[in-house]
Amino acid sequence: MTQRVGIVGYRGYSGAELVRLLERHPSVQPVLLDHRSEDGARPPIRRSSLPVRLPCTPESVINEGLAIVFLATPPEVSMELAPVMLHAGARVVDLSGAFRLGTPEAYSTWYKEAHNQPALLAEAVYGLPEASRDGIPGARLLSNPGCYPTAANLAIAPLVKAGVVDRAAGIVCDAKSGASGAGRKPSLKTSFCEVTENFSAYSILRHRHVPEVLMVSHLEEREFSFTAHLLPVHRGILETIYFRAIGVECPEDLLSVYETRYSAEPFIRLYEPGHAPDLRAVVHTNFCDLGLTFDARSGRAVVVSAIDNLVKGAAGQAIQNMNLMLGFPETEGLL
Repeated sequence: MTQRVGIVGYRGYSGAELVRLLERHPSVQPVLLDHRSEDGARPPIRRSSLPVRLPCTPESVINEGLAIVFLATPPEVSMELAPVMLHAGARVVDLSGAFRLGTPEAYSTWYKEAHNQPALLAEAVYGLPEASRDGIPGARLLSNPGCYPTAANLAIAPLVKAGVVDRAAGIVCDAKSGASGAGRKPSLKTSFCEVTENFSAYSILRHRHVPEVLMVSHLEEREFSFTAHLLPVHRGILETIYFRAIGVECPEDLLSVYETRYSAEPFIRLYEPGHAPDLRAVVHTNFCDLGLTFDARSGRAVVVSAIDNLVKGAAGQAIQNMNLMLGFPETEGLL
């Protein structure tokens, strides 16, 4: 039976990707929910299959029988709309950072704003399926992970849990993202002339995605150094992660950690030791590709993690979570 789902923020990059993926999903019918004016929007394209467009109101949720509402909106808008959509009877998948960090104190520390929905913040389930699948099907409010933490946690968490990381030596994550990761709202930093033929670091030691890595991979802040960089490309994230390995004799020992943890995961692809993924391998897919290199003499190890920031880092993972919440096959609409 087809389920109807709503999308708020469908004009943004992640929201538009949601529409694209949901339109080909065999078990859902997307409904576009308008929360703001169309000022600056692209001219509408005439086609017969355009999804239904309705005001973003409780009445629309109730009348359309929306099973889930996706919020591809800024955190402050998600805090405003999540309780309204839940009260109207829909479940919510939020793509912002509004409900990821668990406590108002953590949110205000990293987002520099007060959180006005502490009860929902405590209720929200963090939706990284490969790490927290059991809690997702019953979630009423699902917080979709950030793009950088998705790539980082999928690489780091199994290694930390297996005890093969020298945590005293620290973990360094050198992360690069395409410009769409900054969202569609115009800014000087992401304008064409600033991005093209350029490469820059930003939010050094204070990126708001850091606490998600600490939370999921069970690290202390002093153990993890993260720097984000802006690539002159549209989409994709590639993270190069450096650490010292302990209790490891060869690269196959590290690979076996991943093979044990991810053998049944449909969206994790492992490379042979000494080989690394690139962006071209993952763009427009929901895969996370992992490749590792290990030097036994020095104990140095490097893992490269690659995802599409708009798919596995946003819309695709949101649909993966939706599939789990609605009882569909996890890969439906994504392979």
